[in-house]
Order: sequence, then C-alpha cells, then structure tokens
Amino acid sequence: MLAEALVAQNIAFGIIAAVMIVGAFRVVTSDNVVHAALWLVCVLAGAAAQYLLVYAEFVAITQILVYVGAVMVLFLFGVMLTRARIGSESNLNNKNWALGIPVALALFAAMAIALVGGFKDEYLPGPSKAIRIDTQSISDAIFKPYLLPFWALSFVLLVAVIGAIVLARKD
Repeated sequence: MLAEALVAQNIAFGIIAAVMIVGAFRVVTSDNVVHAALWLVCVLAGAAAQYLLVYAEFVAITQILVYVGAVMVLFLFGVMLTRARIGSESNLNNKNWALGIPVALALFAAMAIALVGGFKDEYLPGPSKAIRIDTQSISDAIFKPYLLPFWALSFVLLVAVIGAIVLARKD
C-alpha cells in the first residue's frame, strides 16, 4: 500500500508542477496585467497543493489565505485603482529582455549546484516515518517571536491600499 501511495503522490506532484510551470510561463508572457495576476493565483494555489502533498496542511492554508487571498486581492486592487490599462498592452517587455535569459540560466545553475551539493545523498522520509506536528506548535513558533513584524506588514499593506485609493481618486 505504501508504494501505491507514493506512486499516486508522484503523479499528483507531476500534474501540479506542470500546471504551475504553465501558469508561471503565462505570468511572464501575458499582455494583460490582470490576466498575469490571475495566472499568478494559479501558481500560488499550486504551491499550496504541493504543501498538501507533503502533509503540511497548516502551511497550505496559510499559503492560500495570505498569498492567494490577501496579497493577490491587494495586487488586483492596486492595478484597478491606479488606472492601469486593463486590456492588452504591447510594450510591457523591457528592451533588454534577452540579457535576462543567460542571467536566469546562470542563477538556475548556481541554485542547482548549491542544492545538489548541500543535500548530496539525503532522502526525505516516507509517509510512515514522517513526524506529525500539530498546528498549535507551528503557529506558536511563528507568531510568538514574529508577531510585531506581522503587525507591521499589515500596516504597510493598509498604507499601500490607502495610497492607491488616493492616487486613483479624481481631483
């Protein structure tokens, strides 16, 4: 039964990863800013689904609430309130986009070398050896020492929304 679970988990990982890759590609190739934001929602929801595959339910729900819910709504409000063009735009790309390709490949190679060199022959434990940690201990570990930065971030997001409203209003 364990082998069947791992096969299903690997298939689900592949499907979710493929959807995330297509979504990420559409984020950077979309001519419409709102469509790019919606594709980014797809990518962030895929990340939450990946967390569910590794039994990190608390992190998955946090991913959905914080990123998919709050940050993307704030981003879409910012786009809409700052009078950005909603339709397709032709000049969204920088003229030096070709320089980004070798830089991205070099960063990918550096990250791959660091990950392979850092973990070498280590493997993740299977589901039977996984340690279950309750949500309360995770939230206590995050929110006790970092409560003030979370509050500060909420005020920064509030100021950003108010700033977008002030910029968007007609004088």
